[in-house]
Amino acid sequence: MNRVALITGAARGIGYGIAECLAKEKYKLVINDIVEKKNIEEKLFALEKLGAEVLYCQADVSQANDREKMIKDIRQHYGRIHALVNNAGVAPAERIDILKASEESFERVLKINLQGPYFLTQAIANWMIEQRKTDKGNFYCIVNIASSNSVAASVNRGEYCISKAGVSMATKLWAVRLAEYNISVYEIRPGIIETPMTAVVKEKYDKMIEEGLLLQERWGQPRDVGKAVAMLLRGDLPYSTGQVLYVDGGQLIPRL
Repeated sequence: MNRVALITGAARGIGYGIAECLAKEKYKLVINDIVEKKNIEEKLFALEKLGAEVLYCQADVSQANDREKMIKDIRQHYGRIHALVNNAGVAPAERIDILKASEESFERVLKINLQGPYFLTQAIANWMIEQRKTDKGNFYCIVNIASSNSVAASVNRGEYCISKAGVSMATKLWAVRLAEYNISVYEIRPGIIETPMTAVVKEKYDKMIEEGLLLQERWGQPRDVGKAVAMLLRGDLPYSTGQVLYVDGGQLIPRL
């Protein structure tokens, strides 16, 4: 496998689940996160054991200088890029009613969840367009990890919902803009996935699942999202750019 994939926010949770699935398919991976490499060396080694070549880039996607350095490092190490998975994201530091939420929290969440991925996509897309001039046959792909909160309102974390709704519109925008270059853009909307982010509300969601919130009565796992990303990056849905894939156990199906 000579294909190179960048996954942001991949040191844990959904991002690492995606990395594991792509490692099994022998991708050359770029693992991005804000943690120091020494703190996740065992995880990186595990990915290599699964069959991947791994480059780790410590960077904050919300910072322009970090994004530029990461792309420079990828160019120097691999010299090419075929897939971008915009996964990095944060929840509000505190779940607070929108009547009381702060501007500081809003700015932090929007900068990390929406602004950073938007401009990282811009930079990677331009690199992909550059590659297209000499590489007509490869499948180029961008996947945005949004959320069921792109459409399901949660008034105790309004900034998160707004950020993910923005990611959903960004998917459409990039799909339209990049179609002429044959670069596919997709969105995945995970539901209730068992990760460090959702650990703080485990009891709440356990109860809601027991009461029938989901059609498939279990927590989603990072590998559930990872398998969906792997399918998209393989090009298994080549005629579906701009589309949304729900990985939510049937959470958002309207029911009477």
